[in-house]
Amino acid sequence: MVTFSFREYGENLGTRPLGKRVREQLMPLLEQDERIVLDFTGVNVVSNSFADECIAKLLLTMPLSELKSRTTFRGLNPIASESVLTALKRRHLVTA
Repeated sequence: MVTFSFREYGENLGTRPLGKRVREQLMPLLEQDERIVLDFTGVNVVSNSFADECIAKLLLTMPLSELKSRTTFRGLNPIASESVLTALKRRHLVTA
């Protein structure tokens, strides 16, 4: 299992450009066979824009079932969790 720490990118993750940069760092890990821990410990804010660009756009490269089997989340506070969940739901509806 590999841990990907979002805290390295800041306490407040809010922009699409940052989301794209982080997703580009995450993609090579997802191409490996190991499960990835998406660790948000120490992150206070995850905007809807960042969540869509970084996490939900992964659904453009793999189905939701694969994303669920390849990743697990850690350290999301309730507000950040809601942003990620909302982005995934919206993107899944578009790609389904």
